[in-house]
Amino acid sequence: MNRFEGQIVVVTGASRGIGHEIALSFAREGADVACISRSQANSDKIAEEIRALGRKAWAYALDVSDTNAVAEMSAALLKEAGKVDVLVNNAGVTRDNLFMRMSPEEWDAVINTNLKGTYNLCKAFIRPFIKQRSGRIVNIASIVGLRGNAGQCNYSASKAALIGFSKSLAREVASRNITVNAVAPGFIDTDMTSVLNDSVKEALLKEIPMGAVGKPEDIAAAVLFLASKEARYITGHVLVVDGGFAM
Repeated sequence: MNRFEGQIVVVTGASRGIGHEIALSFAREGADVACISRSQANSDKIAEEIRALGRKAWAYALDVSDTNAVAEMSAALLKEAGKVDVLVNNAGVTRDNLFMRMSPEEWDAVINTNLKGTYNLCKAFIRPFIKQRSGRIVNIASIVGLRGNAGQCNYSASKAALIGFSKSLAREVASRNITVNAVAPGFIDTDMTSVLNDSVKEALLKEIPMGAVGKPEDIAAAVLFLASKEARYITGHVLVVDGGFAM
């Protein structure tokens, strides 16, 4: 039997890269998936891929930083689906710049999507999770939230905050059989990292003990483990998936 048969999973940032692979991986393991991205066309595309696997899918175009829009989406999903079992907060953006040049708009864009977006989604589903006395929350952080990175003060701050948020929320809801964990990817081969030039990529590879970049599948596997029954006794944990980069 598939690990997530009969379960309903919400994935933000589901249209590409890591989120796309997470959504498909849950569907392959038997879950029905609510796919969230900023574009309706992109959400519809991944939803169709999931339906092609024989699973149900919902497609939502959503700015996760919009508290009211998130509340409306969650209410609609819960009314139609009846429940949610797993929430994966993967939506994220970058606006890289040296701090001295970083504009308030670049700071706010990253914090609002990466951190406030996670707050909004958790706020929307935490009461249903408490009521059903079960739930899995997995927040996608980053190794730059652990080690920092020049030119990414905004992104690093948002991801470090996600780690603290995950640990704190885990303490609040553990007695209700709800786990809250974070996955911290390292250098993963996605659209977000493809913009880096070759010299930057070569320098990064020299710092990775395994000598290779990760793939979205590596992150999806970690997320599915933390959402599974096998991880029932793991909460408040940060699972680093980086080929040894941050150790």
